[in-house]
Amino acid sequence: MSPASTGASTSVGAVASVPAAPPPVSESRMSPGGPGFRRMSLALFLAGVATFALLYSTQALLPLISGDFAVSASDASWTVSAATGGLALFVLPMSALSERFGRRTVMTVSLAVAVTVGLLVPFAPSLGALVALRALQGAALAGLPASATAYLAEEVTPRALVTAIGLFVAGNSVGGMSGRVITGWVAQEWGWRVAVGVIGLIAVACAVAFRLLLPAPEHFRPGSLRPRVLAGTVRGHLADPLLRRLFAIGALFMTVFGGVYTVIGYRLTEAPFSLPQGIAGSVFLVYLVGTVSASGAGRLVGRLGRRGALY
Repeated sequence: MSPASTGASTSVGAVASVPAAPPPVSESRMSPGGPGFRRMSLALFLAGVATFALLYSTQALLPLISGDFAVSASDASWTVSAATGGLALFVLPMSALSERFGRRTVMTVSLAVAVTVGLLVPFAPSLGALVALRALQGAALAGLPASATAYLAEEVTPRALVTAIGLFVAGNSVGGMSGRVITGWVAQEWGWRVAVGVIGLIAVACAVAFRLLLPAPEHFRPGSLRPRVLAGTVRGHLADPLLRRLFAIGALFMTVFGGVYTVIGYRLTEAPFSLPQGIAGSVFLVYLVGTVSASGAGRLVGRLGRRGALY
């Protein structure tokens, strides 16, 4: 919509001072090589590192947690399940909050709460307290995936969107790897409490850098908190057969993925392997494969299309 040319003279020979029309929305969004794109990419990469380092920080440490609290493997695994379950339950409410209060605000508050809880986790006096803290941490972390992709969709040009999301996912994989590998080696020397404390400090650094680097949104328009609209959106998604299949595929993949990585620590630290905690945790270096593939996903989709890239 063209702005009004206020102050323009109607006299003969006068020059009307009409302000230039604003650039199209697509041209004002961030793109590779443009201002803010590199800062935005690094900020969300670091947010992904912090999110998944915190989310899975206890997974490689389950044998040590079992021994410390004298509980079974299934009981100790709740320290992982509580965090991922909290994230899953609160993704939709957090997405609604981001519609009202802004993507950057929700991401910032989510990280702040999650890292604060992360600094309390090493002092958990019992398994029940540890599980409760982890559930709270997962719920707080839900604000990141709920808001990051929406921020990118609003602030990045459509052509660069897949690449930007790929970099965010690459940060997720680096965080998931480091949250397990670092804790494994630290715990081998100083125990699991020091290990999760180190991850908490790393997450604090990532959260501060994220807030300083992420550009302020220019295209966000706040909406209202309407639970009925959110419920209607969810029903609409579930009514779509294609989306239901995609949701089922994601759920199955994450079930297998989480289950294998939850039990593998016990398998590797017990006979016949009897590996040290650091070596057992290093199995998660396989995440580097996902880091490389995620960062190159944009080019792959550009060549093969979304369906071809999935295959």
